[in-house]
Amino acid sequence: MKLYFNPQSRAVIAKWMLDECGAEYELVPISLEKREHKTPEFLSINPAGKLPALVDGAARVFEGAAICLYLADKYPQAKLAPKQDAPERGRYLSLMVYSTSQLEPSMGDHMMKTPTLPQRGWTDFEGALNAVERELGDGPYLFGDWFTAADVMIGSMFIWMRMFGAKTGRPTLDAYVDRLLERPKGMKLR
Repeated sequence: MKLYFNPQSRAVIAKWMLDECGAEYELVPISLEKREHKTPEFLSINPAGKLPALVDGAARVFEGAAICLYLADKYPQAKLAPKQDAPERGRYLSLMVYSTSQLEPSMGDHMMKTPTLPQRGWTDFEGALNAVERELGDGPYLFGDWFTAADVMIGSMFIWMRMFGAKTGRPTLDAYVDRLLERPKGMKLR
């Protein structure tokens, strides 16, 4: 298995997931400055020319959430996802998609001080924080004591925010991020 990687990209999320899975993998360094992510060879793996990208035999997977979903199902022994027929599966899938369809764009608007226009299709940052806080409940993770790939995806958004020197301003969510940063295999602040 190969993860096409640059530490200044979202590929750090996929690496975190690989490490949580206990997977054996090779990091393939990609220079963004040299535009190696735009070469025909790389575009055959990820037609969008972005990181992360994962190759597992004949399988080609790109986008962080897709890679996390793929790995959680490939490594069931890591217990990072509810089983296919488990009642928690729907909530888990919803949180995985929510991380990139609602939380990430609303966070980007917030950090860039751009108004979130309703026609753009996502909630505002306060609405996203409210939703994640409700889903977290008493924690410590989104599924109580059970750490899942949903924590990798949702948590990585908040860790990214911290990398830029910002916190949510909500004690429950900030404590959640602190717990994620303490995980031995977790994503780290640079």
